[in-house]
Amino acid sequence: MKFGPVSPQEAIGGVTVHSVRHGDLLLKKGTTIGEAEAAALTNADIKEIVVAKLEAGDVSEDAAAAGIAKAIAGSGIDVEKAFTGRANLFAAQAGVLVIDREAVDRINLVDEAITLATLQPFKPVVAGEMVGTVKLIPFGVKKRLCDEAVSAAGRDTLRIAPFKVKRVGVVSTILPGLAPKVIDKTLRVTEERLAAASAVIMAERRVPHDEDALAAAIRALVAEGAEMVIVFGASAIADRRDVIPVAVEAVGGTVEHFGMPVDPGNLLLIASIGDVALLGAPGCARSPKENGFDWVLMRLLAGLKVTRSDLTGMGVGGLLMEIVTRPQPRVPLETEGNRNVAAIVLAAGRSTRMGGPNKLLAELNGKPLVRIVAEQALASQASSVIVVTGHQQMEVQRALAGLDVTFVHNRDFAEGLATSVRTGIAAVPHVADGAVVCLGDMPLIEARLIDRLIEAFTPDRGGLIAIPVSDGRRGNPVLWSRRFFSELMALDGDIGARHLIGRHGEAVVEVPVSGQAAFLDIDTPEALASARIA
Repeated sequence: MKFGPVSPQEAIGGVTVHSVRHGDLLLKKGTTIGEAEAAALTNADIKEIVVAKLEAGDVSEDAAAAGIAKAIAGSGIDVEKAFTGRANLFAAQAGVLVIDREAVDRINLVDEAITLATLQPFKPVVAGEMVGTVKLIPFGVKKRLCDEAVSAAGRDTLRIAPFKVKRVGVVSTILPGLAPKVIDKTLRVTEERLAAASAVIMAERRVPHDEDALAAAIRALVAEGAEMVIVFGASAIADRRDVIPVAVEAVGGTVEHFGMPVDPGNLLLIASIGDVALLGAPGCARSPKENGFDWVLMRLLAGLKVTRSDLTGMGVGGLLMEIVTRPQPRVPLETEGNRNVAAIVLAAGRSTRMGGPNKLLAELNGKPLVRIVAEQALASQASSVIVVTGHQQMEVQRALAGLDVTFVHNRDFAEGLATSVRTGIAAVPHVADGAVVCLGDMPLIEARLIDRLIEAFTPDRGGLIAIPVSDGRRGNPVLWSRRFFSELMALDGDIGARHLIGRHGEAVVEVPVSGQAAFLDIDTPEALASARIA
């Protein structure tokens, strides 16, 4: 292929390397120069133009990309028409992407002009999802190189293994202290996982965490036609002699491997009972977040065999995002018992629903509401108290005169609640392990409630968010572990952090309360009048 500057007449048959703009003339990059284009260039008094011209033995970028893409596309793969040297490959059906890694590497080693990129192997995909792309770097390439890349492609370099398993049985074992709602949530999360593969839970059993009871439940599900069985243990599998592997062997099954070098997901067990695959789920499988369980589950749903070597080969790249509830000894905690908790009092709002006066300055039993809240925070076990001001900053500070609090001003208070949360979190001392966020308009909150939240805060056991609850209703204040500070700092608009509580349900500790203290905020004159009566 020739590449370089030529006259307009010499450019005929070549392809523009750069876009050409001159007055009304526009020739985009990649335009093939014909007689008309050459005349237009001459009329524009353009003396030279950089083009690429194919020589004998060359093929165009589109022809090369199309040929290579066609060669690598296996079953379940569609190839898009090549354009500007690129041919994209798409999944024709839902399933798991299977890649011949060695073939991909061979193709990319043929020449720097030829590139092939794909998604990660064994990624679950939906119909129409792009799974790979062939891109030619220059405007043309020697045909022999194109032929070499085609030859380097193996059979089914890329293919989609369609989901085959549709009927899944689930067994949950039970121990004292395991709440039924935990199992209910686990089933919902599992249903969502299976839905991606058009599979369903055909039956579920809840049995004691005992070998005999579990074996009977597994045997029954297989007899009912389960194509796969998932066992969620009330206690994580600790050894091949533990309840779940022993129950598998009791029904004539074979434990193929226990443990995997993927974190979260270490304590996964894979077994088979005849043609039925069985998974002993790790604890992280109760969470909707991606973990090693997903990697194995999706392969099995696609009918792909998962061997011991497959599992042991997952170590590189197997360190996934942190499990929020996992203890993190590498994060230094400078206070014994993880009880260094700061209190944040949000006192920046404009009280728009009060119709004029600042509700935080309204008095209840002779004291401004914000002072009542600040005094209760100071009386609690909180290590420090931070007050976020905004609207009527000086008036709020005067209402708190004499109290040992730290003031931080939110200049963006008019933009909404999230700005005050961010301002408060940013001011928490670095030695604090968490922060309890109190609303300045909730004067019935007592120091004892704040203390109960701090006592419920147990990071070493996964209790990272403490929240008061009554009859299933969640109130305020809420205590947040430092692990969530980055997410709290990302809040925006006039919303709080309730959605984060839903996102991290596994980290929530509910503190039972009675009465209305955790739910009554003074937003209106009527609410203030009711509080005064109470």
